[in-house]
Amino acid sequence: MTSPTAFWLAGRQATGEDTFDVTSPWDGRLVGTVSVPTEAQTEEAVAASVAVQEAFAATPAHVRAAALDHVQRRLVERTEEIARLISAENGKPMKWARGELGRAVSVFRFAAEEARRFNGGEAQRLDTDAGGAGRLALTRRFPRGTVLGIAPFNFPLNLCAHKIAPAIAAGVPIILKPAPATPLSGLVLGELLAETDLPAGSWSILPVTNDRMPALVQDERLPVISFTGSEQVGYAIMDSVPRKHCTLELGGNGAAVVLADYASEADLDWAAQRIATFSNYQGGQSCISVQRVIADASVYDRLVPKIVAAVNAQVTGDPSDDATEVGPLVSEAAAQRVEAWVDEAVGAGAKLLAGGKRDGASYAPTVLEDVPAGATLACEEVFGPVLSLTKVDGEEAAFAAVNNSKYGLQAGVFTHDVQTAFRAHRALEVGGVIVGDVPSYRADQMPYGGAKQSGVGREGVRFAMEDYTYERVLVLTGLDL
Repeated sequence: MTSPTAFWLAGRQATGEDTFDVTSPWDGRLVGTVSVPTEAQTEEAVAASVAVQEAFAATPAHVRAAALDHVQRRLVERTEEIARLISAENGKPMKWARGELGRAVSVFRFAAEEARRFNGGEAQRLDTDAGGAGRLALTRRFPRGTVLGIAPFNFPLNLCAHKIAPAIAAGVPIILKPAPATPLSGLVLGELLAETDLPAGSWSILPVTNDRMPALVQDERLPVISFTGSEQVGYAIMDSVPRKHCTLELGGNGAAVVLADYASEADLDWAAQRIATFSNYQGGQSCISVQRVIADASVYDRLVPKIVAAVNAQVTGDPSDDATEVGPLVSEAAAQRVEAWVDEAVGAGAKLLAGGKRDGASYAPTVLEDVPAGATLACEEVFGPVLSLTKVDGEEAAFAAVNNSKYGLQAGVFTHDVQTAFRAHRALEVGGVIVGDVPSYRADQMPYGGAKQSGVGREGVRFAMEDYTYERVLVLTGLDL
């Protein structure tokens, strides 16, 4: 019998009194058993993070950068092992698991670069007014305090990296809570961080159960919360701690708009392939997966069969098989929810063009058209491999359809017209507009986050570092400027 996987308490391995099992959503096999920290151990981690705040903030940039460089190198060395772990606990096909690991490598590399250049200071002459003669203001950023990072299951390595790496780069202690369904990938980061010279207490990775999360959220010693997950949980956290600094990266129902000028066969083939791939990658379990296609009437009838053919061509099955493109959802319950939403839409008059079948935790890549406006699929984030198609007349109607949602994470606009691109950037109520591609594109160094009910704040290494810190002004007096 193998020992349970330890967690990371103030930089060292530890085990608690209880454990929980992590199982594969594909075949139900046991992937690992994880030790759960006791309340006393959680308290120890929080106290250690507070105690080290001043020393960690003063750590030389080259020390923090070297630690981050070390992690990204070790991730590369262990690529296949960690990718298989991601696939096993999450159900993600190996194709996408390797891609996730590659993105985590980039996050730590970007963080190392930012650690070396962050907080250089900005000087501002104050003698632009007579009362400021001889005065110079110098602005630098300082940690707000320990960050509580709460990560989701859908990117169990990379979204943990997006919490941890910016904190280390900025010299901010962090306590990371990985998702209970997929904690093993996040705990691997602890193995790599433990090989560095970062001060004890500057980081902990605690797989506490969800019922213990409110106590951590309420702890006044953790003034910053970085949460990625559902709209309901995210806003409940923010509402419960209105005086804390919260970054919420929440849901979406990403729209891909195909406009009239995107009309050649090559254009439509490209759009259809990208839409089919990114409505189904990660089993549709991505906040920026394509959930809605909004196409101009002039191209709609030619585009639809191309999308259906590309969706039907998606290879489904065992996520450990390199040929698989679409694996299971994270659980059978998640697949049952998707099934219920599709059945509701079809019962209300939607037309099923592809898919619509469930097998355990797997749901077939699905395409619908004419989904009624009141159906759950039309209003909520499906978080599954389901795509709805809508025909519109003209650019204005297309942009209005995108905005007819409580969410606003990212949108994709297929057009060749640069003026249209700028109009989309101005008109669409989202955090990011991707021109010539699907809304699912994300570069890990760019600002990433949403509008409306898709959250507040921005991720992306430098932008997260700014969220974890605040500006403090130093005014020098009596200078001969």
